[in-house]
Amino acid sequence: MTSILDQYEAESARNASGGSFSSLPSYQEPIGSGFIDARFTEEQPIFTKKKVNFKPPDQLTHLVVSNNFLVMAMNSNILLRLDLEHPEQPDEVELPKAVEDKVHKIFLDPTGRHMIISMVSTECYYLSRNSKKPKSIHKLKGHHIESVGWNWQNANDNTTSAILIGTSKGIIFETELTSHEDSKFFQGSLDQYLKQLFNIGKDNAVCITSLQFDRIPGPTMNDYKYYILATTPGRLYQFIGNVATSAEPPMFYSLFHQYETGSEHVQFIELPGDFGYSELHLYFPKFRQPAQTFAWMTGPGVYYGSIDTTGSAGANSVLSNTKLIPYPKDKVDIGKPVSMVMTEFHVLILFADRLKAVCTLNEQTIYDDLFVNERFGKVLGICKDPIRGTIWTYTTNSVFKYRITHEDRDVWQMYLEKEDFESAKEYCQDNPSQLNQVLTKQAQFLFNKNRYEESAALYAITQNSFEEIALKFIRLPQKEALKTFVMKKLTSLRNQDKTQMTMLVTWLIELYLNQLGELKEQNQDESEEFNEIQDDFRSFLGQLKVKECLSDNRGVVYDLIASHGDVEDMVFFAVLMKDYERVISHHLQHENYKRALEVLVEKQNDVDLYYKFSPILMQYTPGETVNAWIKQGRQLDPKQLIPALVQYDQEKYKEQGNEAIRYLEYCVQQLDNKDTAIHNYLVSLYAKIQPDNLMLYLQLQGENPDMICYDVKYALRLCTESKHTKACVYVYSIMGLYEEAVDMALSVDVELAKSMADKPDEDDYEIRKKLWLRIARHVVEEEKDVKRAMEFLHDCDLLKIEDILPFFPDFVTIDHFKEAIITSLQEYNQHIDSLKEEMEEATQSAEEIRKEIQSFRNKYAFVKAEDKCSACNYPLMVRAFYLFPCQHKFHMDCLIAEVLPSLPSSKKGQVDALQRKLAERDDSRLRKPSTNTKQSDLETKNQLDNLVASECIFCGDFMIRCIDKSFIEDDEWITAEQEWE
Repeated sequence: MTSILDQYEAESARNASGGSFSSLPSYQEPIGSGFIDARFTEEQPIFTKKKVNFKPPDQLTHLVVSNNFLVMAMNSNILLRLDLEHPEQPDEVELPKAVEDKVHKIFLDPTGRHMIISMVSTECYYLSRNSKKPKSIHKLKGHHIESVGWNWQNANDNTTSAILIGTSKGIIFETELTSHEDSKFFQGSLDQYLKQLFNIGKDNAVCITSLQFDRIPGPTMNDYKYYILATTPGRLYQFIGNVATSAEPPMFYSLFHQYETGSEHVQFIELPGDFGYSELHLYFPKFRQPAQTFAWMTGPGVYYGSIDTTGSAGANSVLSNTKLIPYPKDKVDIGKPVSMVMTEFHVLILFADRLKAVCTLNEQTIYDDLFVNERFGKVLGICKDPIRGTIWTYTTNSVFKYRITHEDRDVWQMYLEKEDFESAKEYCQDNPSQLNQVLTKQAQFLFNKNRYEESAALYAITQNSFEEIALKFIRLPQKEALKTFVMKKLTSLRNQDKTQMTMLVTWLIELYLNQLGELKEQNQDESEEFNEIQDDFRSFLGQLKVKECLSDNRGVVYDLIASHGDVEDMVFFAVLMKDYERVISHHLQHENYKRALEVLVEKQNDVDLYYKFSPILMQYTPGETVNAWIKQGRQLDPKQLIPALVQYDQEKYKEQGNEAIRYLEYCVQQLDNKDTAIHNYLVSLYAKIQPDNLMLYLQLQGENPDMICYDVKYALRLCTESKHTKACVYVYSIMGLYEEAVDMALSVDVELAKSMADKPDEDDYEIRKKLWLRIARHVVEEEKDVKRAMEFLHDCDLLKIEDILPFFPDFVTIDHFKEAIITSLQEYNQHIDSLKEEMEEATQSAEEIRKEIQSFRNKYAFVKAEDKCSACNYPLMVRAFYLFPCQHKFHMDCLIAEVLPSLPSSKKGQVDALQRKLAERDDSRLRKPSTNTKQSDLETKNQLDNLVASECIFCGDFMIRCIDKSFIEDDEWITAEQEWE
């Protein structure tokens, strides 16, 4: 089986061969949605009747219900009121009556709080919900109330607000009824006012069967707009006008006054064949929301339509989309309708023995309920709770309640049959199968109307076969619809549908490229259409989902775009994929070097691309390339840019070399680069291109071989090859080759040689003298300048006249160096005199020292018996001690103990040996004293004195040496710590 892409190509080729769309065979409808509509349980009917388990104490005559509050009038003139939330607590109200007086009609407002009772005798009563005593409405006495127009905006439980009342003679009154339940002491008037507004039956008395009014948003904040609908047995009247928010009662006076004066003509609809009564009902989606539809039960049928308050129905009408729904027929004559109620999509018409529900959309009867049980009594009427939506029918003996189950279940199909697709979709949103059917039929409808792109957009969101729908649009001459279909399908895919997504994205790219290619072939690549398609194409490629899909398949897209020769879009796609390597390569191939450099610098952050493309960029845009490198700063490794730095064109060598030097100087000076390769290459460029800067660089690098970053030997070779003599001399000096430096410097400049001769350390007396002798010899032998050679004796104190005399030629007379000899002899005389002075000073110093020593031998001091050792603080004279000129006194053993730790190990050993030796002598002297022993002991004590008593430990150098000694020794720390605790 061929793929969808193959079929597409085949169809495209077939269309290109000359076949017209009109000649194509009719195409078969696409296959179904794929949904399985399995109904496991039988659906319940929309309307089901249930008899209320209630037996009225008397026959019923009337029944009304509002806001879950039900009121029944019985033949005995007793009102039975039930709160349907608490039906076990019924409430009976007895009406005041004259003889044979009966209830004519009862009216209950939408909130269930206010009731009006019209009696046959023309008496009228008002009954509030919390009251059990009806109040007479005296001002309405003498009028049969046939209809009441309740105020749907009223939110007050104690007043009806302004309401309209229609009578049997065609008069419309406005009044407001107040219960005064909140007043305990003063009872006001029940009817605040009563005003006749209009008389429909002034020419011919006619009954006003229904009254309805509602508010429309007014043109200003100070006005409300109202519409009022009034019906007679054969006519439907409309009254429309503005009512000021601050209007005094009666509020509708100004509205009706315009019709009384003739400034506005009364608008009405008249239908033939009235049967003496009619009913008008409005459908409100929710309480206090604007009405949507109306239904008027009249002679020929139910006149049905929409309430349009936007003004599109005309300035004097709010009725639109009206139609007459005939009464349903039956095999037997069912007579005239008794009453009617309406729901959102149905009207329920009550006949004498049955109830029929007719759908307002298709005018079909969907429900027929027959009242066959005679014990239920005569069918009297039907009513609907305007708030809760419940429907009630009643006979003389029974009450029935109708339950509505999913009324809108088939509405979508009815709208679909009428080709009202938007309404159909509104009522099948929760059912995917139904929604798919609606979308499919709407798509086919649009396709038949040649609205292919709209059709494609709808087909894409259906569940029909992709291949079937795609082939349907492939057959069309223009491919915009196919593109729309594929695009919509792509957006509906999930992220995990990678394969399908890749196929659709690739197909869309092909469609875009085909469109662009066709326009190029027609030389319309500058047209507005071409630009729009290209912008659309690029916007498509830029979508996040498309980019993610193509990130792993970019090779396919590159091949596809390349096959169409679309270079611009290929570059755009490469930029979109952040494939900057391909973009830069493209610009370089087209010799657009500045554009390539711009992409390299501004569009991407991959430093590896700098290393890859810099060699060629350096050849054609060296200045801009170096600027780009400098802008990157430390992010680039200069070593990896060396291949770009060494690439050059011989004709542009100078410019490239200067730019290379500029970048290398930036690396060295700004980035503080220490890499030897970088410095070596900078030295080579200086040597070849900028020799004037070579010496400056070498001097900035200094003369310390450990701190120099370039290779000294490599630099020497470069300087030698380039014949930069001064630079060679400087490098020789750095290498410590002073003789070579001086020899080379002498070939250029004697002054340079002299500076090199002073380079060695001052301690290297022989080397310095040797270098100066080389310079002197060169001056004498090569330059024949004896006078200048004599000046060396002043420049260097190492040279004497006798050192340079051998270099003079034989013909040189004494006159040339007479002054130098005289100067030399004078220096010798001065030297001899200084030596004599030094000798005399030394002799005098020695004599003074001898006198001072002699005086010390005769010096004495007094020691008192109470004097103590300065170290141990014990009496001094208990054992041998030392007395210093500073008057500090120490026991001999105490002094040795203080000095011994600070002595070197060798002297410690000597002290120990001398102490043992003295101890041994003391023992031998006790046994056998001799003169030799005393002499030996004296020598030993002198040696010991020299080691430990050469100075006072408090006043001499010993104290200075011990300044960093801790006050508390490590082994004493624990003891000291315990003492402080």
